[in-house]
Amino acid sequence: MDFSLSDEHKMVRDMAKKFADQELKPIAAEVDKTHRHSEEALRKMGENGFMGVAIPSEYGGAGMDYVAYALILTEISRGCASHGVIMSVNNSLYGFPVYTFGTDEQRKKFSTPVASGEACGCYGLTEANAGSDPAGMKTTAVLDGDSWILNGEKKFITNGNIAKYAVVAAVTDKDKGYKGITQFVVDLEECDGFTVGKVEEKLGIRGSGTSELVFQDARIPKDSILGDPGNGFRQMLTTLDSGRIGIASQALGIAKAALEESVAYSKERVQFGKPISAFQATQFKLADMATRIDASELLILKAAWLESNHLHFEKEAAMAKMFASDTAMDATVEAVQILGGYGYSSEYPVERLMRDAKITQIYEGTNEIMRVVVSRAVLGMR
Repeated sequence: MDFSLSDEHKMVRDMAKKFADQELKPIAAEVDKTHRHSEEALRKMGENGFMGVAIPSEYGGAGMDYVAYALILTEISRGCASHGVIMSVNNSLYGFPVYTFGTDEQRKKFSTPVASGEACGCYGLTEANAGSDPAGMKTTAVLDGDSWILNGEKKFITNGNIAKYAVVAAVTDKDKGYKGITQFVVDLEECDGFTVGKVEEKLGIRGSGTSELVFQDARIPKDSILGDPGNGFRQMLTTLDSGRIGIASQALGIAKAALEESVAYSKERVQFGKPISAFQATQFKLADMATRIDASELLILKAAWLESNHLHFEKEAAMAKMFASDTAMDATVEAVQILGGYGYSSEYPVERLMRDAKITQIYEGTNEIMRVVVSRAVLGMR
């Protein structure tokens, strides 16, 4: 058993680490304050291959594997979680289904500009009454000659306010339940009847836009369909499995940032004549944080390795997402505690890290749903 990374993986991890330290950490506070990501940073991320890590080069990507993706996304999120989730959606929720289920023509048209970083993609799945239960969606697509007519509203869509392209799930046959759901790839700028709805004000990851996608008799070409009609539900489950590795990596990056800030502060802060790192109460907090971070990383890398080798990874992705996001939340809360009053102040980044961490327990499947996925696998239920 070999736990070492390949030379290529070490190289891309170090490249992403350098980028995060030089390009993202210095602007992360301003991104949070202004609720705006950096266009320049996204452009550079695209140039470095970060926006389509596992997409082959002929479709605009870097042609690497999912281990590389997890390593890069962890470092990007350590620098700025807002830019991390934009990267995650481009790679996982948008890039994965377009490449996996799309035709060669769709890949060239819809994957290339997003994987290369020229444009952003998003994933239109969640609705007001269809979150943990995506089979309850109300958005419909009706075939009308050479077009599909989309009607419905998608909610809480990451990148929704900046995306040029979207993968959108809709009901094409109401009588078939979840087997009547189909996915489409849509050029939002060329879609008459589409508008960006409400842009959310959020607790964390404020530099990442989250909005509604509103379709009112929106007409899209007949060949916008991904795969066959009725396969959308199965496609979305596979897409979410892949996406959970991304969110786990985002959470890991946030947790690592929290540990870094806690270690640095504990060595500088003096109480009772000693740095607080000399006290066992602080040491135990740091030990617990470091242990859970290492465990999270191992779970993530295992799930990413399984996906890269085309092996079943649903349970492992759910475990990684659940454990890493819980770790991020616990680590950031403890970081605030270690920094005390400064931890509660925006003068230091740990309060932002704590706000950023919370969403990782919620999106791309709440941790309650992750426990359902894991328990079903353990019990042999399908």
